[in-house]
Amino acid sequence: MTTKPNALPWLLLSVTIIALDQWTKWLVLSHLELHRPVAFISGCWNWMLAYNEGAAFSMLGDASGWQRWLFGGLAVAVSAGMAFWLARTPRGDWRTALPFALVIGGALGNLIDRIRIGHVVDFIQWYWRDHYWPTFNVADSAIVAGAIALLLFGAHGKDKEKSA
Repeated sequence: MTTKPNALPWLLLSVTIIALDQWTKWLVLSHLELHRPVAFISGCWNWMLAYNEGAAFSMLGDASGWQRWLFGGLAVAVSAGMAFWLARTPRGDWRTALPFALVIGGALGNLIDRIRIGHVVDFIQWYWRDHYWPTFNVADSAIVAGAIALLLFGAHGKDKEKSA
């Protein structure tokens, strides 16, 4: 019995995202002061150290601490589920493997922060005039890119199935 190569090597992308995320957070923690913006592109982009104890957009950030374990558990469960599906995905199916690898890398990058320091380190601040997007990080970017790719490629796959 021969087995087809699976998409688990895509986890190398997840490891790369984790490394880049942790490296950038180390730089930020070493060089920025909490809540003191440093203009990168004046008028739209700052580097600003912020801590997020919640989830996306600081959801539940003001809870009493239980959210750390909830979001940590979710990161582990989602990552394990996606790794399980990667093991069943053909290696060449990049439309499935890429989004999963991005989400896994982002989820585990933020999980490392939650375990190590009790909150997630954010540092990218985009704004226009008085309108500010919530501060985020490399891991968050990977999660969002992965989610968008899942939606786009999933819709593409359904269109492909309809035409078959």
